[in-house]
Amino acid sequence: MRYVILGTGNICNTYVRALSNIRGAELVGCVSRSGRRPSAAPDLFCASSLEEIRVPFDAVIVTTPNGLHHRGIIEAAGLGKHVLVEKPLDIAREAMDQAIKASESAGVTLAVSYQRRTNPDNIALKAVIDSGVLGRIYSADLSCRFWRNQAYYDSGDYRGAYALDGGGPFIQQASHNIDTYVWFFGMPETVVSQLGTFAHAIEVEDHGAAILRYGNGMIGTIIASTCAYPGYPARLEVICEKGTFTTTDDRITVWEVEGVANPSVVSEKPLDDGARSAVVTDTSRHEDIIRDFEASVREGRKPLVDAEDGRRATELILQIYGK
Repeated sequence: MRYVILGTGNICNTYVRALSNIRGAELVGCVSRSGRRPSAAPDLFCASSLEEIRVPFDAVIVTTPNGLHHRGIIEAAGLGKHVLVEKPLDIAREAMDQAIKASESAGVTLAVSYQRRTNPDNIALKAVIDSGVLGRIYSADLSCRFWRNQAYYDSGDYRGAYALDGGGPFIQQASHNIDTYVWFFGMPETVVSQLGTFAHAIEVEDHGAAILRYGNGMIGTIIASTCAYPGYPARLEVICEKGTFTTTDDRITVWEVEGVANPSVVSEKPLDDGARSAVVTDTSRHEDIIRDFEASVREGRKPLVDAEDGRRATELILQIYGK
């Protein structure tokens, strides 16, 4: 497939490098509000809108700030192009619904880049949870204690502000982990939370905690922070009827479940946990998402993370934000 990237900030470079590792994928241009080209592809043709791209292309990768995602999706769908959008789908329910409607009306594929779902242990755990062999799940506690310095927030005028970021670590850094959480356990019935801003001069939260109650009685907790110097791997700790297990950066590190074999899959792929930096050095999971996206277009099936999946992850975050 031939791609155009919409938005040329930091995350754009991750997709440039990922596409270069996928046989048959070709990046033919980019669209930038500022006219800045990706540092990973300084000679790439750069336009101010998708309509200015004169060479044929099949799909758009949207990497603009969060609150602009729906605009890019709608613009691409209007041209009949498939869309892979960087997380989150968007920051508001109305914006997400507009994006989904536009893609459905145009008959194009819309996928969301929650690449942690491609981790082998997450795939294995999803199958085990869905099988019911763990018995009743009592609790699931997700801890995303990350670190970002003030320079990170000062690097863009939209960072740390509600208008385009949509919030702090819940919708930004921990959004990936929250998507996996919803993938595993579904949506809760009730959510209560406390948010605060402690270590940064920003408008949004930089630390918070939420308690989730599920219809089956499960109690979950989610902590998301960018105050936890120097940044720690995300952890998911689950207590169930048959025992307990823990994942650390999406790998099973504790498995004490009676009568159920540890489903952990040995993988040589490193994983960028994002705990200490926004810079992505390993693009293998993004490559997985792009390959799945292409296969979904080719086979006419749902992508691994479709628009409704992306909407659910943001819906839970919005409930944590009290919206």
